[in-house]
Order: sequence, then structure tokens, then C-alpha cells
Amino acid sequence: MQPITAELRRWIVAQATAGHPPDVVLDAMKASGWNEQVAIDALETTMRAHLGLAGDDASEPARPVPGAAITAGTPAIRAGDRDVRVVMAMTLPRVVVFAELLSAEECADLIALARSRLARSETVETSTGASAVNPARTSDGMFFEPAEFPVCARLEKRIAALLGWPLENGEGLQVLRYGPGTEYLPHYDYFDPDEAGTPEILKRGGQRVGSIVCYLNTPDAGGATVFPDVGLQVAPVRGNAVFFSYDRPHPATRTLHGGAPVDAGEKWVATKWLREGKFE
Repeated sequence: MQPITAELRRWIVAQATAGHPPDVVLDAMKASGWNEQVAIDALETTMRAHLGLAGDDASEPARPVPGAAITAGTPAIRAGDRDVRVVMAMTLPRVVVFAELLSAEECADLIALARSRLARSETVETSTGASAVNPARTSDGMFFEPAEFPVCARLEKRIAALLGWPLENGEGLQVLRYGPGTEYLPHYDYFDPDEAGTPEILKRGGQRVGSIVCYLNTPDAGGATVFPDVGLQVAPVRGNAVFFSYDRPHPATRTLHGGAPVDAGEKWVATKWLREGKFE
């Protein structure tokens, strides 16, 4: 029998969020060689999960998450060495937009340090636990080791203070560059518990429970961070950041998100993922 993979589920969700009706998606799957009954099962189970109707999976106990107490009623937060402004906060999905998280100089320093180490971006494949090039992600990127440079250490401490989350629970910063026409299709940042490689990944610090995307420049056009489930678009403005958390590895968190295509210029971001335990 044909396996219903995480990649197939992500594709189905992407088609649904793009507005394609179920019969059109089903016909496309059949035309691609999927058995009709398998395709129907995949479509039904994926969309039930995506809409938060999956029963046992959706009712998995919630995990503690970073930044739980932050609201739009607190316009500024002292994050260690810097005051950071709260621009917007949502409950479901849990999304907070911050202004002035980084200075212009810090943004320039991170770009300069990352530039010579860029390579085609990869994603963690939860089916194996390894990293691989993914056609859904067309950026260039690199990883810094935790606290590899003073600017990295400063930003990591600032994020930990801002979100009230242990410094050691954060993965190293990843810097990405998106050129004209490049994008990152909608996806989830947590590790799919149904995939074979996930148990091995979780040994390094447990599940991801939060993500923060820091904008290191302002592209000439395009490049918004999008949340298709709720129609939210966050403008990429230099020095600002968008944070979102997910208290369980399930689409019911409504944290499906992506990077819209850059229409002109470049978009540089620094992304940090936060784990439920110490990242090793």
C-alpha cells in the first residue's frame, strides 16, 4: 500500500490553503498515480487534523511555551540589554510581532558574518532525522554555533530574556538569504511525531515549542511571513521580529507559516528555534 507521508500531508494542506476544493485535490493525486482509496483517506485524515478535528492527536497535553505572558497590553519589554516594543499579539495562532529587537549595526554584522558561509538551505527530514535540500525552500542559509560570535551571544541572551525561556534551550541562529523569486512554502516547525526519525531528533532537547524570525533587512518588495490559516501577513522590516509558539506538535496550533516570494531585492533573516529542554 502507498504510504501517507508527511510530505504528502504538507502538500494537501498547501493545496487547501491555496483555495483548491477537495475534488480538485483528489483528481490531482489520482493523476499522479495515487490509489483512489489511499488518496481519499489521506485527504480526509489530513484535513481533519489540519482543522483541529483529529481527536486524540489534537488533545495531546499542552507543553509550556516561551513568551506565554506577553500581551499587546505591555507595549515595551526590557530584554536584557535592550527595550523591545510589542507591535501585535494574537492568541490562536500564538503570534507576537516585536519592533527594534536588533539594531541596524547588529543586522549588518550578522549578514556580514554569514555571507561567506551561505549554501542552499536544507530542512530536517523527520523521516530520517537528517538534513536535506527541500524544493519547498529556495533560500540560501547557514547555521551559527550557539554564541559563536559576540553579536550572536548578545542576540541569544536578549531573546531568552524577552521570551522568559532558558538560554540553553535554544538552537543556534540560522541566517537565510532570499533573492528575487525565492520563497519558503507553508510548513510547520515542530517535528512530526508520526515520522520515523523524530525520536532521534528529540534526543537533542525535545520538541520545538517556539520560533522567532528576525528581519535583518527590508526587501524592496515582497517577502512577508505568512500564516495561511488566519490570513496573517507580517512585513519584513529590518530590526523587527515575528515570534510564534506551538504547545503541541499538531496543526490545531494553526502555526502553518511560510515566507512569501521576494518580488524585488533580497530578504535576510535570522531564525532561532526554541526547544522544550536543553539543546545539545
